[in-house]
Amino acid sequence: MQSSPILYPKGPVSETERDLLLLATAIMLFTLLPVYLITFWSCWRYRAKGKGAYQPDWHKSIFVEVFIWAGPLVIVVAISILVVIYTYRLDPYKPLVTGEKAFRVQAIAQNWKWLFIYPDQQVAVVNELAFPSERPLNIEITSDTVMTSFIIPALGGQIYAMAGMTTYLNLRAYEPGRFSGRNTQFSGRGFPHMVFEVQSLSEGDFSQWLDKVKKANKRLDSISYQKLLKPERKHPVEYYSWVEPELFRQIIAKYTGASGALPLQKPRSLE
Repeated sequence: MQSSPILYPKGPVSETERDLLLLATAIMLFTLLPVYLITFWSCWRYRAKGKGAYQPDWHKSIFVEVFIWAGPLVIVVAISILVVIYTYRLDPYKPLVTGEKAFRVQAIAQNWKWLFIYPDQQVAVVNELAFPSERPLNIEITSDTVMTSFIIPALGGQIYAMAGMTTYLNLRAYEPGRFSGRNTQFSGRGFPHMVFEVQSLSEGDFSQWLDKVKKANKRLDSISYQKLLKPERKHPVEYYSWVEPELFRQIIAKYTGASGALPLQKPRSLE
C-alpha cells in the first residue's frame, strides 16, 4: 500500500488533483508571504530606535489602497479561473479518453462493507475491488444504507453514495498495484472498518483472479443479498460466483418505488 497516496498518485485523476493541491498551496503562499514580510518590516522599522515616521494620514495613500486591493483581486481571479478549468477537467462523471473500453463495476455501500458487482462477468465480491490496469475504470455507486462516501486516494476522486440514487466515478491506474479505498462519511459504529482493498492487475492476473471468483461456492440472489445486508463489522473478503441480473437496479428501485424492487428494509447504520 502507498503510504502517501495523495502526494504519490497512481493514476491521472489523482495526479491532476495533486497538482491542483500544490498550485492552491502556491496561491496561498502568495497571500501569506507579503503579510509576514510586512509584519517583520514593520517591527524593524517602527521599533524604539527605528526610523519610522509618524504619519496619521497614511490611510489616504493611493499606493496603500492599490496594494491592499490588488492582491485579493488577483487571488480571486486566479481562483475563479482554476475553479472553472478543474471543475470540468475533474468531473467524476466524465469518461476518461483512452484507447481501451472502460471496465464496469457497480459499488453498493452497506453496513459496514462494500459490495462490488461485475455486471459483465456476473460475479460479485465483498470488500475487494479488482480491475485490469490497462483499462479505465467506470464505477456506478449507490447506497443501501445512509449516505456514505466512496474514495480511492491513490487513484483520485471522492463521491457520495446515496440510497435510491446513482453516482459515477471514472478512474484509471497507470500500472498494476495494490491500493486501499474506504468510506469517508461517518455512518455508524462500524465506520472505521468500512475499507476495501483495490487491485489493479495485468490482463493475465485479472483473468486468474476472475477464475478464482467464479470457483466460489456462493451465489448472490435476492435472498442471500438480504442476509448480506445485515449490519456487520470487519466483514472478510467474500466471493460470489454468480449474481442475480439487475440486482443493482433492484436495490435502487426499492427506494424509488419502482416495480420489481427488493423488499424495503429501513437502514440501520447508527446502531
